[in-house]
Amino acid sequence: MTHQVAIITGSTSGIGLGIAEALAKQGTAIMLNGFGDDAQIAAARARIAATGAAVDYCAADVTSADAVAAMVQQAQEKFGRVDVMVNNAGIQFVSAIENFPLEKWHAVLATNLSSVFYATRSVLPLMRAQQFGRIINIASAHGLVASANKSAYVAAKHGVVGLTKVTALETAGTGITCNAICPGWVLTPLVQKQIDAIAEREKISNDDASKKLLSEKQPSLQFVTPEQVGALAVFLCSDAAAQMTGSSYSIDGGWTAV
Repeated sequence: MTHQVAIITGSTSGIGLGIAEALAKQGTAIMLNGFGDDAQIAAARARIAATGAAVDYCAADVTSADAVAAMVQQAQEKFGRVDVMVNNAGIQFVSAIENFPLEKWHAVLATNLSSVFYATRSVLPLMRAQQFGRIINIASAHGLVASANKSAYVAAKHGVVGLTKVTALETAGTGITCNAICPGWVLTPLVQKQIDAIAEREKISNDDASKKLLSEKQPSLQFVTPEQVGALAVFLCSDAAAQMTGSSYSIDGGWTAV
């Protein structure tokens, strides 16, 4: 992967940064994307640069098709090609359906699903021209099963799994693959917010709130790590995965085994 180039959305922290670092360690040039203050972005860039890989950053709002297209163009101009597109950006909002704010529904769908379509649409012409590409969509265990009070997130992640399959069919035999990774609980800032909410609501410690969250879904009672998700992404980018396309790969401590 020494001469490959990857764009990873939502990669200034959490899963995205873990994937970026894993790919960078293989020699892949990285285009970071995501929110954060100057210090956080500088720290993410430094973490990638420490691997010896080339790195750039784009602040594109992934809910804008034009901004995503501009980010892809920036990567191509900076590095000369785009080999890997990792669609990782995501947000969450929890509420019963009848109380779910419409603006939150639209925001979750835009960030978690529409952005995947925008990026795929933008990178496919480049990948077709070079007869090679790896599209990796970070779905979720919630792309395979549901949980109450997460209607927008579950709908979006199920949509990501469906879009992954369509993309795989449309690119079969072209040297391009498209797969989804479906993590369970990963201790990211997004999940930490849920842990904090449980701790506050039930007046328990953060550790006890973590155990409660895990026990509800994840039989291993251990968080998946960003490094583990990154290692799976590296494999899906390798020659060994050339005939693996249109599939969803669970990494969830047994969550979806039932």
